[in-house]
Amino acid sequence: MKPLVLIDTPALYYRAFYSVPDSIVNDEGQPVNAVRGVLDAVAQMIRRFNSPRVVATMDADWRPAFRTAIMPEYKAARVKDAEAGTEIPPELDAQLPIMTDVLRAAGIPIAEVDGTEADDVIATMAAQSRTPVVIVSPDRDLLALIDSASDVSVLRPRKGGEWEAISQPDLPEAYGVPDGTRYRELAAMRGDPSDGLPGAPGIGEKTAATLLANFGSLESIIKAAKAGVKTGGLSPKRAATLIEEEETLHKTIEVMRCLTDVPHGLDLESVPSELDRTAVEAAAQGQNIRRSVDNLIAALGDAGRGIGQSGFPQPAPVNTSVTASAAASRPGSGPASGFAATSVSAAKSRVSQSSQPVSADAWSQSRLVGFDLETTGVDPATARIVTAAFVESADSSRTWLADPGVEIPEPARAVHGITTEFAQANGAPVAEVVAELCTVLADLKSADAVVVGHNIVYDLSVMSAEVKRHQPHVDLAALLPTIVDTFVLDKRIEQFRRGKRTLTETAKRWKVSLLDAHDAAADALAALDISRALAQSSEEIAQLSRDEIMAAQGEWKRDQAADLQSWLRRKGNAEAVVDGSWPMA
Repeated sequence: MKPLVLIDTPALYYRAFYSVPDSIVNDEGQPVNAVRGVLDAVAQMIRRFNSPRVVATMDADWRPAFRTAIMPEYKAARVKDAEAGTEIPPELDAQLPIMTDVLRAAGIPIAEVDGTEADDVIATMAAQSRTPVVIVSPDRDLLALIDSASDVSVLRPRKGGEWEAISQPDLPEAYGVPDGTRYRELAAMRGDPSDGLPGAPGIGEKTAATLLANFGSLESIIKAAKAGVKTGGLSPKRAATLIEEEETLHKTIEVMRCLTDVPHGLDLESVPSELDRTAVEAAAQGQNIRRSVDNLIAALGDAGRGIGQSGFPQPAPVNTSVTASAAASRPGSGPASGFAATSVSAAKSRVSQSSQPVSADAWSQSRLVGFDLETTGVDPATARIVTAAFVESADSSRTWLADPGVEIPEPARAVHGITTEFAQANGAPVAEVVAELCTVLADLKSADAVVVGHNIVYDLSVMSAEVKRHQPHVDLAALLPTIVDTFVLDKRIEQFRRGKRTLTETAKRWKVSLLDAHDAAADALAALDISRALAQSSEEIAQLSRDEIMAAQGEWKRDQAADLQSWLRRKGNAEAVVDGSWPMA
């Protein structure tokens, strides 16, 4: 059976709340940065361990009475509202119901037990599990649960988006102790001011590790101190401190010790529970978390739960050796060097309304799939992929979050809201994302689908540059299905319309909803809806075949570029050059 992944959810939502931009808001203007961060982190863990067996543990009581009875100062410094006894900022507290609703609907159980912390639920489940356990948490106290006999390990986030996997063999090198029990004693001597645990003054982590290595246990260290031993790092001053703080140290160990018998009520063998798509949609409605929800559901499907997006191609084992010759062998493939040069005399004429019914083999009657990228910049030659989406409908999509391998500049972060740190911590390696995107494009070509985007020449040019960097043996042009660019079609249909032709403005013109501009999935869906509105506006364009619309757009794009270049030069920019390449530079 696959490993049981226990999420220290409070630690993750605090981390996301303070690291993901709070400019990410839902329809009511409420921040949802923590929701997005937790969902993306959970999806990343599912993929990392190829296991849908995830439990999100919670603090039912973050300062349990049985711990404060031992040590009243436990976490006392964190209390922000003495009357309510809470440490949670209101902007974060309001996000928790959204997060838990989505997780439960996705089949990921929420585990919390009255009067206990998430640590106690985690410890109980780790003790009960009959399979390997991975604890995901930045909380060092949970290192005390590491046990090679029961195969319990901890995964901790580190700076720069890295994750540190720690199992029992790693403890000696990392902390100078042999096991979890000794780590708890080390932590008691070191102390933790953020939790109100004082430790032994003057004894830091390295000194505590040295003492434990030389004397074996805290009990033996104190016995040696009382016996006047002055070797093994036990100076008279340290000995006096340890003797004086003996009672506090024992209390600290008791406070840090996790319960292993809390009644969490879950059958660990049946995790995860069933996915409820209707409930997922209801929980996500209006929350501006579509990309993260799709990412989570896709991760669960990829991990073998069989719940991939309905009707949408899921990544198969990626064959990155796809070449032009292989693509040409697929049904409906065109020449590797370009697109069929079918006559487009009708398309070249002035756009007008036609009374002819749209043919069944027209592009507009084909399977339409929206595509969009969010990137690190505006130059397709240097921009790197941050997020990507293929969208067939509001209910059927696939999204990716990539670690682009470079810093995400502030202007780009301000557009799409993804920071370098968040992408590093939660994104898949960009080479893997590029390979999967190529696979989806090839599958869509094989299915005679039409891929739609707004100014898609930019997205495909970025893809081309990324393929050359990370999958240089892949012939991207040979993988492309029929492409429809709503930017080109919109300019063809209303050539002299004033104003900008951005996706946002074009969506307004064609009465298409775009609730979350610069989210890849939202932009792809908007382009999809715009393409249908454009087809309804011009039956002459709508009835072109897939080959005809490809050739026509190539000509329209060149004409549009030439017109713009001529206009810019007339306005005084004599050196202006507008690239007319299509569908990619």
